[in-house]
Amino acid sequence: MKSPLESCPGPGGREAGFSLVAAIFLIVVLAALGTFAIRIAMSQYQSANLELLEARAQAAAQAGIEYGANLTLRPFPAICASPTRYTFTLAQGALKGFVVTLACTPTTHQMYSGAPPAAQSYVVYALASTASYGSYGQPDYVTRTVTRNVTLAPP
Repeated sequence: MKSPLESCPGPGGREAGFSLVAAIFLIVVLAALGTFAIRIAMSQYQSANLELLEARAQAAAQAGIEYGANLTLRPFPAICASPTRYTFTLAQGALKGFVVTLACTPTTHQMYSGAPPAAQSYVVYALASTASYGSYGQPDYVTRTVTRNVTLAPP
């Protein structure tokens, strides 16, 4: 004859492994949630880093345009008398490491003014500045291009 304690399920009965299965399931679910949270945080970090690099690339391209405008609007010597391309690397501050390529293309135009109308020639310089950082195909690669026309023509 069996005692009443032997017929009750307990540590020695059929339900002995259920707690272990539940604990392993809980650990796996929590690990998956932790992995998901880390991936989301890294994605947000990389997105913010890329936005910062894009803003810096835009500023570097603008700096190239300002440099080109300064070179072309000097009276002498004529820096951009023919289509020219300059490449330089910025070396200071937040723009350190950006490679800027400045292209300058001059075009001559005529304007008629006065009485009787007399032709006056003036030059328009088409500037295009491209700033890039990193290597193409890498996560930190960014490039921006800015264009501007500058001239000394009277208004």
